Amino acid sequence: MSMKHPIIAVTGSSGAGTTTVKHTFEAIFHRENVNAAIVEGDSFHRFTRAEMKVLIEDAEREGKRGISHFGPEANLLPELESLFRAYGEAATGRRRFYIHNEAEAMRWNLPMGTFTEWEDLPVGTDCLFYEGLHGALVTEDVDVARHVNLLIGVVPTINLEWIQKLHRDTKLRGYTAEAVQDTILRRMHDYVHYIVPQFAGTHINFQRVPVVDTSNPFIARDVPTQDESMVVIRFKDPRGVDFPYLLRMIHDAFMSRANTIVIPGGKLDLAMQLILTPLIWKLMERRRQWV
Repeated sequence: MSMKHPIIAVTGSSGAGTTTVKHTFEAIFHRENVNAAIVEGDSFHRFTRAEMKVLIEDAEREGKRGISHFGPEANLLPELESLFRAYGEAATGRRRFYIHNEAEAMRWNLPMGTFTEWEDLPVGTDCLFYEGLHGALVTEDVDVARHVNLLIGVVPTINLEWIQKLHRDTKLRGYTAEAVQDTILRRMHDYVHYIVPQFAGTHINFQRVPVVDTSNPFIARDVPTQDESMVVIRFKDPRGVDFPYLLRMIHDAFMSRANTIVIPGGKLDLAMQLILTPLIWKLMERRRQWV
């Protein structure tokens, strides 16, 4: 990893809430005057939405499990590692954007589910910020995590993750509940082998745990709100973390282990601001010493 050109990565599966964390980071970057190059994990998918659909249907007609965005077959993972390496060495690299919705389709004048053209990263950025599925991935072929200075995991309990995905994909993307369930089942092998292992290597994990009944996520009418949740925050290395300060600043927070603090869900943004802002200060200070 590079001290001169630091990389921050937020990793989590589809529907986990990484986009919310991205917005918190963007607010910190704006407030602290940090010029970050933003990279979206979805932009490193290998196929367009239409191409993926065809590949999955062809596989299922042959009685096989279709590929998923969680696994290596559907992603440009060597290219993602190359981007991180290039940025760490010289703050260079190329990115593109994935068209998620109608607003982005209108902005880019491209169909939903496609990609923009590759472009060079902006010149003169202070750090690279990645948000997506594979920011902490380590396999036999790639090691994305070794290039990252600060790794954040976003990990809701699995039933909550499924509820969030069901509601997002049915309400915002027009899928049927049955289609979303099929996607969840098809992705399970890749989820276990490529998503879950990443959270053992992250520096901080934020795991939202609902305190309402989510025993059958496929019939839940609403996504549990932040106020109906607790958030478990686990630090890989608790040395240097001022837990007494966090406990004073976050009402009703408590320690469950020596490296773990539990907070009310509604205090998540505050907790992230309190925890992440000093870490970004430290990265920027180290960067200034190298520039």
